Amino acid sequence: MSDHGGEQEEKRVRLPLTMDARKGLKAGDRLLLSGRLITARDQAHRRLLDALEKGEPLPVELRDETIYYAGPSPAPAGKPAGSVGPTTAARMDPYTAHLAAEGVAAFIGKGPRSPGVRRALREHGSIYLVGVGGAAALLGSKVRAIRVAAYEELGPEAVYELEVEDFPVVVAYDLAGGDVFSHLPPTA
Repeated sequence: MSDHGGEQEEKRVRLPLTMDARKGLKAGDRLLLSGRLITARDQAHRRLLDALEKGEPLPVELRDETIYYAGPSPAPAGKPAGSVGPTTAARMDPYTAHLAAEGVAAFIGKGPRSPGVRRALREHGSIYLVGVGGAAALLGSKVRAIRVAAYEELGPEAVYELEVEDFPVVVAYDLAGGDVFSHLPPTA
């Protein structure tokens, strides 16, 4: 797909994101992801971190996976998923370094991350992608299949596996330290 007006073309990327694939991505790259995403929000992150701290096995494999900060809404008739928009990523900052250390390839959310998270992402070879804010219905239409993977009792905060096709994101932080938010004024 190409845009008019000199904008870059979107790159089609197959999940899981290998290290070689991550190395080839730069901040600002527009991607269309196809494959499996794992959703996790605040409560699921707390439980995953608790399991790690207790030395317990995790209920889902995280190595080379992409965690999407989202909670799917109920599916309308005939659709696999309802709306599935990104959650503000800064809420997951306390957990991100721990999950990156477990080998998570990428995280998808909205908004910038703390300097500590940016450092941890680079240290562990993870990247940060931003989803399209305000387009939850569009993003939900890119879901081909969905299943609860862990913590079903959490409802929309459970960990879900989503099979997606042409799911649009932008690389916010790449492995070389590139930062799509660098032109914004610093925040407190």
